[in-house]
Amino acid sequence: MNKLMTKGLAGLALLPSLAMAVPAVADKADNAFMMICTALVLFMTIPGIALFYGGLIRAKNVLSLLTQVSVTFAMVCVIWVLYGYSLAFSEGNAFFGGLEWLMLKNISLTALSGTIYQYIHVVFQASFACITVGLIVGSIAERIRFSAVLIFVVIWLTLAYLPIAHMVWAGGFLAQDGALDFAGGTVVHINAAVAGLVGAYLVGKRAGFGKEAFKPHNLPMVFTGTAILYVGWFGFNAGSAAAANEIAALAFLNTVVATAGAVLSWTFGEWALRGKPSLLGASSGFIAGLVAITPACGYVGVGGALLIGLIGGLGGLWGVTVLKKWLRVDDPCDVFGVHGVCGIIGCILTGVFASSSLGGVGYAEGVTMGHQIWVQLFSVILTIIWTGVVAFIGFKVADMLVGLRVPEEQEREGLDVNSHGENAYNQ
Repeated sequence: MNKLMTKGLAGLALLPSLAMAVPAVADKADNAFMMICTALVLFMTIPGIALFYGGLIRAKNVLSLLTQVSVTFAMVCVIWVLYGYSLAFSEGNAFFGGLEWLMLKNISLTALSGTIYQYIHVVFQASFACITVGLIVGSIAERIRFSAVLIFVVIWLTLAYLPIAHMVWAGGFLAQDGALDFAGGTVVHINAAVAGLVGAYLVGKRAGFGKEAFKPHNLPMVFTGTAILYVGWFGFNAGSAAAANEIAALAFLNTVVATAGAVLSWTFGEWALRGKPSLLGASSGFIAGLVAITPACGYVGVGGALLIGLIGGLGGLWGVTVLKKWLRVDDPCDVFGVHGVCGIIGCILTGVFASSSLGGVGYAEGVTMGHQIWVQLFSVILTIIWTGVVAFIGFKVADMLVGLRVPEEQEREGLDVNSHGENAYNQ
């Protein structure tokens, strides 16, 4: 059972202590599978997140959003090669990896991570870092300086994403504690959502927020982004098995089932609350289900996945209709309401439905459901505190260096023309 669990944590395959648990031979099928999965996850950011978020905001700022997602994507890729992969996945202490793989030195062409070439593992994990940063952008859209975004990303990626990835997926503190996160509930979704929430508070509400109608400017674009994210998510979840095996198959099926459940629960919940079901609600339900099942997909049975999806859909709906009002925050793309709330739901319910009595793969030897739930809750709390503090520091440093927010006149005219000298829709 422990072997099944470690198969879902791609980074653990690099640890010397597990070296004898996997064959030291490259598997062509696994390598092909993981290259396809990596391409799918890269596709989730460019263009998936970019289109999804771009459609949610106003027409005068859509290009600024696309630019922020695109350039931060490139920045993360470069940082990942320079030092990111090493600090996240090489041997180190409980919180950070070491420096042995700076610029990917000491990684030979034939080096393996499990049954795949380590170079594939490098780029697969880079794709996760890219989309995590892309998620944050949605919380601070339509009023933040482009230069401030870039400064923040360098600080936050280095001091928040890398250590949390190491703690969860590379044998660090949370992995040693027994936390289960198959594909990124803590590392990606809660991590990004909390950072985005902090940023939304610090950058402040958009001019006219609460007085003017801020409606999505292009719902077909939102749907297109949703569809791309849905397809790409199979690379995200199934690929986290790090091999074309039975756990990848389980993660694939669970992703389909949970997402379907969330779409239905969100749609019918919205229908009951507002009198009409909407495309935006259905699209949000897709994302809610995908987020909720992400930490659990390789650990729970199909029945558990369906329940997680149903709960996640209702949780996401509550997050964007009730919690958002309680928090009094201007989060244009509902990053915290969906990714934060559903990420927390998924992480905690992983501790429940991983139980073999409920159809899951089972806990580690001697672990009870109560203990696993506590471990899951602790991993959520630690992630919230860690990334919240780092995000606060990152945004404050950016504010001191260049200022967080564009002048109100430029904001009202739009960031596209003022920050980038372009218009999305020229007449």
